[in-house]
Amino acid sequence: MPFPFPLRCLFTASLMLIASASLAEPPLPSNSRAPTFADLASLADSAPLAVRIKVNDQVQLKPERAPGLGAGEARLYVEAQTVALLAGTTTLPESLRYLVDVPLAPKGRAPKLKKQEFVLFARTVPGRPGELQLVGTHAQLAYSPELEARLRPVLASFAGPEAPPRVTGVRDVLSSVGNLAGESETQIFLTTATNDPAALTVIRRPGMAPRWGVSWTELVDQSAQAPEKDTIAWFRLACALPRTLPTGSNLASDPADRARAAQDYSFVIEQLGPCARNLG
Repeated sequence: MPFPFPLRCLFTASLMLIASASLAEPPLPSNSRAPTFADLASLADSAPLAVRIKVNDQVQLKPERAPGLGAGEARLYVEAQTVALLAGTTTLPESLRYLVDVPLAPKGRAPKLKKQEFVLFARTVPGRPGELQLVGTHAQLAYSPELEARLRPVLASFAGPEAPPRVTGVRDVLSSVGNLAGESETQIFLTTATNDPAALTVIRRPGMAPRWGVSWTELVDQSAQAPEKDTIAWFRLACALPRTLPTGSNLASDPADRARAAQDYSFVIEQLGPCARNLG
């Protein structure tokens, strides 16, 4: 069946440019399982735009025009209308176009997305108004009021002035004993993508459970608090820190201090818990 004339013209004029811009990280559709907080935070953190759209039309690309297409998938060229801009400062036109890879429906056919609503995590294509590039895997999520209710606080947290920087690793760790038996303090200095300060502190006192906290300023003090689970601060740590203390980061010279530093780092990782994901 031939394409409707407007879609055929847009498709012919822009297919190659969209494909080259969009397929560095082939996007996939949403998983049947609900995204976790870490899933939503990862998408929100990597996307300049989060936009709610409604699909108007779609064209399935032939396999020879869809390099890198996975087995059991179809690559779709989608025309959609903007419903709402959830995050981002770019003004979007009413009509949008993008590529997305979707799993084939039963009998090997592409699913019909027309009239369905989705949330896209994307960036604009320079010089091509109305064309979007999905930021990566699972960057198209089926819209629901429940998803929007979960997503909006995440987007707002990243946009806020107090949003913690992206943690990239552990710089160094130093542990020292206090004046009382069983008293110690371990400081774990982190590296960030913006070179902003970040540090963890683990305090041990006689007869008390160990306590830890995170500081996002130059001042590292004992009053630092541990972040609540499913917050941006928790996400920055739980989903970025290595599971074990990196070799060479432990600055203590005394074997006992080195052992305590490693123990305290493991304690923090255990307290943070896993960075659970459903979208891969």
